[in-house]
Amino acid sequence: MTTKPTADADMDADGGTDTDEVVESGGTAVGRRIVLGVAALGVAGILTGRTLQDRLASVMAPIQNADPTGLTSLIPLGNTFRYYSVTGSVSRPTAENYRLTIGGLVANTKSYTLADLQALPQTTLVRDFQCVTGWRVPQVHWSGVRLVDILDAAQATSAATAVRFLSFDGTYTESLTLDQARRSDVLIALQMLGKPVSHDHGGPVRMYVAPMYGYKSTKWLSAIQLTAEVVPGYWETTGDYSVDGFIGASNGRDDDPVG
Repeated sequence: MTTKPTADADMDADGGTDTDEVVESGGTAVGRRIVLGVAALGVAGILTGRTLQDRLASVMAPIQNADPTGLTSLIPLGNTFRYYSVTGSVSRPTAENYRLTIGGLVANTKSYTLADLQALPQTTLVRDFQCVTGWRVPQVHWSGVRLVDILDAAQATSAATAVRFLSFDGTYTESLTLDQARRSDVLIALQMLGKPVSHDHGGPVRMYVAPMYGYKSTKWLSAIQLTAEVVPGYWETTGDYSVDGFIGASNGRDDDPVG
């Protein structure tokens, strides 16, 4: 499997005439010197602790999200999240206008507000987040609705064998088989790191597929569709990534379906 530095949904702009310019963030050009300076701080963060790493990650978030090349995600920040969007810019729905739709090969189409999702039974997991490019964030607290509960409410038809996830960035997609989607450790995540999922982390609602690499955990989740077959996702079609994104040869292949 060929890997590229922009593989993950969470790695969890216009060009100018200045040859030292890298990206624009919030309308301000970010020069190579600035990025290299932050890179140096990133190395310092690795050496001096998690708190500094997290602060550096927050500083880098708007720069990385506005970087269409994904190269800024290679800056060493230690065991903390990198940020990356395949579109470079993502809308910000409010808690009031956010909707998650469930459709496709189901008996009951559904539409959930953020409040609807928050009112459902919540499951908490403490698991690592692993990027296919090698970085890892250990022991992340995740909380949300088990995907299997949403699927049961929608009642998949006999023709459904897979689940497709769409992002409200308008571009990113991912898929799981129906058996994979019914695992107890696959969440529609509403909280991570002890607080609501932030926009930079893919909020207000995102997927967390615990046994798989981060590119399978769709950020900025807007729709879930039941399909007749697995539809390869964004990185499977543009980056030659595996449709089965399990971490390690023995992790996750012993399916843990629920119901």
